[in-house]
Order: sequence, then C-alpha cells, then structure tokens
Amino acid sequence: MKTGIYIHIPFCKSRCIYCGFYSSTLFGLQHDYAATLIKEMYLRRSEFNGLGSIDSPNSVDTIYIGGGTPSTLPLPDIQDILNSVSECFPGNPREVTIEVNPDDITPEFVGRLHSFGINRISMGIQTFDDSRLQFLHRRHTSSQAIDAVRIIKEAGIENISIDLMFGFPKQTLDEWAADVQTAISLSPTHISAYSLMYEEGTPLYRMMSEGKIAQIDDEASLSMYKYLMDTLETAGYEHYEISNFAKPGYRSVHNSSYWHNVPYLGIGASAHSYNISTRSWNIADIRQYIKAVNNGTLPSESETIDETTHYNDLVTTALRTSDGMDLDSISPALRQYALQCAGIHINNGLLKHADNHLKLTREGLFVSDMVMGDLIKI
Repeated sequence: MKTGIYIHIPFCKSRCIYCGFYSSTLFGLQHDYAATLIKEMYLRRSEFNGLGSIDSPNSVDTIYIGGGTPSTLPLPDIQDILNSVSECFPGNPREVTIEVNPDDITPEFVGRLHSFGINRISMGIQTFDDSRLQFLHRRHTSSQAIDAVRIIKEAGIENISIDLMFGFPKQTLDEWAADVQTAISLSPTHISAYSLMYEEGTPLYRMMSEGKIAQIDDEASLSMYKYLMDTLETAGYEHYEISNFAKPGYRSVHNSSYWHNVPYLGIGASAHSYNISTRSWNIADIRQYIKAVNNGTLPSESETIDETTHYNDLVTTALRTSDGMDLDSISPALRQYALQCAGIHINNGLLKHADNHLKLTREGLFVSDMVMGDLIKI
C-alpha cells in the first residue's frame, strides 16, 4: 500500500494576519523539536507497517514537509529528518515536497535541499503586489519571489508550486489579472489559488469586525475565480481540484492522497493522520509535544470513522477534484442516497454522473459548498 508522510514544522518568523494554522515563534526550540520528530517516527514504525499487509506491504510514496515555515529550519535538521524517514519507513518516494518562503531562498540553500532528495518546492507567494504583501505581514517582496523561482530552477528543481491569493479588500479584477499573468510568466509547474479567508481569531478577522476593512463582494470574487480558471487553462494548466492547477504530469501527488482516500501519517505538533478506519491528531503545543514524545508517549487524540463519516469525507474531498467521487467505493445504500441527493443538481447542470462518478461541472465549481452540503448525510 502506498502512503504519504506529512511532517509539520510549526515555526514562523512572523505571523500572517490571515493565518489560522498552528504556528510558533519559539525558534530556540527548533533543534529539540526536530529531534522529537525523529523520536515520534521511531515510536510509530509499527503503526506505519500495520497499514499494509503481507501481500501488499506499506511503503512511502510521498513526503511533505509543511508548516509553518519549514525553510526556517536549519539545513542539518532537515537532512536528519529526511534520513530518519528513510530509516523508519520503507519506500522509494516519487515526490518529496518542502514548503518555503521566498526570502529564505538562496542558491546554496536550494542546492542542499536538492541534495537531500527534495524534488518539489511549494512556495507561498500570495501576491506580487508589495503593498498587499505588507498588508498580509508577509516577509518577502515581489522581486524576491520572482528571483526565488529562478534560483530554484537553476538549482535543478523543476517541480515548483506557488500559492496565490485573491479577494483582497478593494482589489480590482485588473490587479488580480496582473498577479495571474506574472505567475504564468514564471512558468511554475503548479499553481494553487485561494480566496482570502476571514477566519475567526485572526488579526484579519478582527480588522473586519472593527470596520477597518471590508470583504469584496461575492460577484467580484467570482469574477476573479472565473478569470483564474480561464486564463490558467488557456496557458496549459489542468484544473484538477477546486483551488489547484497543474501542468500535465505535475499534479500534487501528496495532496491528491488527501482527496482520494489514501492513508497518510502525520508527524509533529498538530499533525493529522488517517488510516481509513480512524483519524488522529497530535496536540497543538510544541512544548507539550516534545515532553510527551520524550516520555515515550504519543500526545494525540483519535476518532473512529464509521460508514457515514467516511461517505461525508468523500463528498467533501473527492468531489473537489476533476476526477470526482467514485460511487463504486461506497455501499449500494449510500450510492443510492448520493444519487438521490444529486438528482436536482444533475438536472440543473451543477453535477454530472458519468462512469459511476459524480463530478462538479464548471458551473458547479462556483457553488461547490452548497452542492456538497446537499449531499452530506446527517
């Protein structure tokens, strides 16, 4: 059985105003944290092997180092972590990704990452507008982002994904178009694009609540999303997931495992794991995580995934993709339920039923949350 390994590096030099993920500025704990990640791997070797069988032993297909900002971690720690993955979990991963910030990129840094076996870089650019980068509290500039893409390619890593963001307060369609065109000119193999989210508890949400900024209207956001789809598809990118576009052959293999029911092991504070029948997550506290693992325990909670939960997970993951939701993967009763709920959306052109898969149409993408909500089984 092919499996993904996710490794969470929660350290950030500064916190972006929109971020709701667990992160920390406790850089004095970086080395201890890296050593603890390795200890967790050794603690979970039997769990990993248990995902497979005698006929189909488990093996690592993808490794993803995410955060936080993994590129703030010292290079020796990154190397030790990857060496330990190889020691603890068998396999010959075809995709090894690390998330980076543009201002951390130097020829030496990327060259070392390449020598460690990393073959994919995911870089958070968000926008090429310097004033908006400052608004988000991003540390890099537009010119640094552009230079970073060039440096990564020159170091021999061709598989580059960049993140973009749209829907800023007062942003115009022309301003968004300039970001998209700049991204295309850099020719990354993969582009992820997300609408700016106002998550409760973030500085951005407080600014909105206090009336300092206002969200753009839904019509403007929809126009930006349509422009993104049309322009990237014309430029040769495949729209394979609601927010993700890839050149042929460059879909994110690791992220696709999340959308297509593939087991994965999450290592680190706040990291999640999934093995078909259960979902677990580590404590979101670096100090408590380090203390627990050093005492030989896993600081995690878990839940059992019953048939209905599994179905609902498929609705909210597989249906996001261009491949759609495989109705053969669920029971006849749930298949009947899904088709019954989908009927109205098939008739109104938001869903299509083909090859025993349910898929969102182009029009369905624009109202995907509503469509998926109607298929959820309560």
